[in-house]
Amino acid sequence: MNSAAASSSAKARTVGQVLADQLVIHGVRHIACVPGESYLPVLDALKDSPIEVIVCRQEGGAAMMAEAWGRASGRPGVCMVTRGPGAANAFVGVHIAEQDANPMILFVGQVERSTRGRNAWQEIDLERAFGGVAKWVVELDEPARVPEILARAFRLAMSGKPGPVVIGLPADVLYQMTEAADAPRAEVAEAGPDAGAMSEIQARLATAQRPIAIVGGTRWDEEGCAALRAFAERFALPVATSYRRGSLFDADHPCYAGDIGLGPNPKLVARIKAADLVLLLGGRLGEIASQKYSLLPTEGPARQLVHVHPDPDELGRLYHPALAVPASARRTALALAELAAPNAVAWAGEAEAAHADYLAWSGTATPQPGAVNFGEILVWLRGALDRDAMICNGAGAYAAWLHRFYRFRRLNAHVAPASATMGYGPPAAIAMKLAWPERQVLSISGDGDFLMNGQEFATMVQYGLPIINLIIDNESYGSIRLSQERAYPGRVMATDLKNPDFAAYARAFGGFGATVERTADFAEAFRAAEASGLPAILHVKVDQECMTPGASLSAIRAEALSRKG
Repeated sequence: MNSAAASSSAKARTVGQVLADQLVIHGVRHIACVPGESYLPVLDALKDSPIEVIVCRQEGGAAMMAEAWGRASGRPGVCMVTRGPGAANAFVGVHIAEQDANPMILFVGQVERSTRGRNAWQEIDLERAFGGVAKWVVELDEPARVPEILARAFRLAMSGKPGPVVIGLPADVLYQMTEAADAPRAEVAEAGPDAGAMSEIQARLATAQRPIAIVGGTRWDEEGCAALRAFAERFALPVATSYRRGSLFDADHPCYAGDIGLGPNPKLVARIKAADLVLLLGGRLGEIASQKYSLLPTEGPARQLVHVHPDPDELGRLYHPALAVPASARRTALALAELAAPNAVAWAGEAEAAHADYLAWSGTATPQPGAVNFGEILVWLRGALDRDAMICNGAGAYAAWLHRFYRFRRLNAHVAPASATMGYGPPAAIAMKLAWPERQVLSISGDGDFLMNGQEFATMVQYGLPIINLIIDNESYGSIRLSQERAYPGRVMATDLKNPDFAAYARAFGGFGATVERTADFAEAFRAAEASGLPAILHVKVDQECMTPGASLSAIRAEALSRKG
């Protein structure tokens, strides 16, 4: 314990002050919040702390910011909201953290203990509301135990399969005095693979003919990613990334085979299905990445699968692997980098072939209807942006172009929910720009996607964050329209949108705004947005016929009609 912490432990403090001091000890740099009278003592204590408190415009955006911090840093992002309405709005961020296995702590202001259970004003039963998604739900009822509970919450959020913790703050407790001593900074003990597991992995590699690695999961760092690249190089091993984990492996690396997610390269899908050894490192290979569980058998043994995951409960949950390794993916990568490679590998040339397939798949934008080709814009961006630029996005049909044509080069270059939650881009971009102000940060959203958290553009302006927001506007909920046309061709219902002038929206908040209606005009608009030094919106209007990189809306409808006879 440092001297400052020791001195603070020796005197009486309010519970609000104790809580703020613990957050400093546990390394919290930013807190996203929507303020509420239910936790005023905490806000007052934070005023004199080194933690920057970011005031958001809606609790859903605040919770997504916290989740994004946890996703990118490996330590819990923190969000604070008030009682029932605030907690309900913040639920979406907790759900993302659970689905994507990222550490997060949500503090919820709560009614006084004396009124609990009376359906008091804005009262919420946190256990019933969050018990199905949070790793732990607890209320700070005992002032003397606040440091203990906070340390446990941080440790639990990071351990095993990381995830969210929800902590209730009864209003009366926060004003109470306590002489509770500070707890030490919480760290997580990451399990590494044992020697037997590494020997078996090496033996399986020695007899493999068509191996491939798929990397996913969370709590990676630069060292772990570098070790993974070194292992792939030594073994000439093709490496694919799981859905929305593309920034775990440099897309320009000669071993990179592409990402396996929505609309993947058919050649990559075929390569994985034909593999006699699949090293699944950190991920779960859930519904999207597994192409609806078609890549590997879910019934009976998956004889080709070696599954490494930090949570033993995940091993065998979806698949029955030949080898299950309960270990951190990062630490396993460090161990893999130390394995001795054979003098010759049976699959020589496969990594080069897989990378060539990826380059051919992602190299040139496909033709599109209308005056704007979003694929061409992404091809331009991958040459114009810094190598470590960060792109944040939510969900929508537009994301298919991003996954196919942009190439992620560095860890955290892509920050997006594998749960495909809309509205994630703007708040995540704020979180990344605050944490890494020196890096370029872009938010890419669809039109329906942006307006689910577009109010956080005001937060970008308030804190002077020069984030460029691309809004890809096809005047529809595109991904739902796509599914609708496939199931009920020509019967459009509840997917058309009437949108505002997004460039004017940006200017109304004090930012930069421009409209792009031709592909050729994008570069100039982007450079102008950069030069402004302001938060910016580029309103990119695409034809509604643009539904996938490979097929127009009319073609999809015609195919569906032909199937129906």
